[in-house]
Amino acid sequence: MADQEPVFQIQRVYLKEASLEQPNSPAILLEQEQPTVDIQLGVEANPVAEGIFEVCVTATVQTKIKDKTVFLVEAKQAGIFEIRNLEQEQMGQIMGIACPQIVYPYLRGNVADLIQRGGFPPVHLSEINFQAMYEQQQNQAAQTSEAATLTQ
Repeated sequence: MADQEPVFQIQRVYLKEASLEQPNSPAILLEQEQPTVDIQLGVEANPVAEGIFEVCVTATVQTKIKDKTVFLVEAKQAGIFEIRNLEQEQMGQIMGIACPQIVYPYLRGNVADLIQRGGFPPVHLSEINFQAMYEQQQNQAAQTSEAATLTQ
């Protein structure tokens, strides 16, 4: 492995999945109250072929007035990356930090566009520090495995 150069290339970025639901329209659209907004994000990485990986960033945006949904948007933006000749620790960082940073701006644009096309002011997803998110996930995984070891 020492004589082989590391490879990191973007093959493609694409919108894998998107949906917009307005279950309480049109009545909810007449409400004057400001809706609450809940945003959930996730990252997943899966091997596709030897040295080829798909990294997906998902967003769920739900707005409610009281207990009624105004709209619900679910979107999954994906990228296909060629990643070869890296140490395992580097692979995790590339797929958990670098790849999501590349894919996320596309997701942000698609979510804002979908919401606006649904007749609402766009909801702009804030910038995400994927390194902090990755480190938090690693710490949680370490604590979970320590707890499992201690209970045995």
